[in-house]
Amino acid sequence: MKKQKRKKRKSNTGRISILCIGIFLIMVFSIQMVRLYQKNQEYVKQEQALNEQVKDLKKEKEDLSEYEEYIKSDEYVEDTAKKKLGLIFDNEIIFREK
Repeated sequence: MKKQKRKKRKSNTGRISILCIGIFLIMVFSIQMVRLYQKNQEYVKQEQALNEQVKDLKKEKEDLSEYEEYIKSDEYVEDTAKKKLGLIFDNEIIFREK
């Protein structure tokens, strides 16, 4: 009888130990999952911010391309000559305020 009780106590102690270890592992995995989820959310926000930055840079590139086209045009040369050098065409009339 005493041997059987000892075996039952040992097997119960072993089962409790295994149960505690299992619960501990589940807690550790749960904590790690939460941390990974939070880190993933940070990466998603960072990705969205970078995508917005890419869109802004593409828009800026388009604007610069349009400005480059404008600089190469005759219209830009005429505007610059009028504004900076005060040049006019022969058939233009300038009205100045006194």
